Amino acid sequence: MTINILHLYYDLMNLYGESGNVKAVMKSLKNQKIKVVLDELSIKDDINFWKYDFIYIGSGTEQNQLLALNHILKYKEDIKKYIEEGKFFLSTGNSYELFGEKINNIKALDMFKYSSISLDERRVGDIVARCNFLKDKIIGFQNQGSIIIKNNNPMFEDINTDYKEGVHYKNFFGTYFIGPILIRNPHLHKYIITNLLKNKNLKTKPLDLKLDLKAYKTYMDKYHKE
Repeated sequence: MTINILHLYYDLMNLYGESGNVKAVMKSLKNQKIKVVLDELSIKDDINFWKYDFIYIGSGTEQNQLLALNHILKYKEDIKKYIEEGKFFLSTGNSYELFGEKINNIKALDMFKYSSISLDERRVGDIVARCNFLKDKIIGFQNQGSIIIKNNNPMFEDINTDYKEGVHYKNFFGTYFIGPILIRNPHLHKYIITNLLKNKNLKTKPLDLKLDLKAYKTYMDKYHKE
């Protein structure tokens, strides 16, 4: 069995070491004795979405985000079908804005009914949030110059404020949270790997996430002990 992974806009949308999300997924799959093939594609490439079991896009500068948007718009119908058929897609940082209706006044993919607008100041810092499909809280880091508006079905809710963000639909996961999120949150990592393999009719062997869980527990005990 082979799992095909696409790191989309690996060159334009890869701030903050977010390629760590791809590396985490690949490591877990290889530990399951599964062959993994990674492709890295960008705006000069033609994309066959149906080739891939898991697609990842990370965060980029505002300029690079618009370059990616201009390229990805021509694949709007392919992406819609990909998501509707339950394929796995993870989008972090401001790449998550690509899938809304608008980025400021620029039309985006319109996969989900939210938009983003620029802020006068950046939001920077750690955040701990409730998740709408996991009992364990999520640790994230925000470094964003924009914010989502009109998001009626958020994935995360800040435990200290009423701030809501992210989107989870079928097997699409979008969030501003960086970290990388799959390394800082072993429960989310396990959820995605388990369901990715289930989607391929494969059983998951125990995942080696002991160090990830230790780091998660240490952080929560130190900064968010209830």
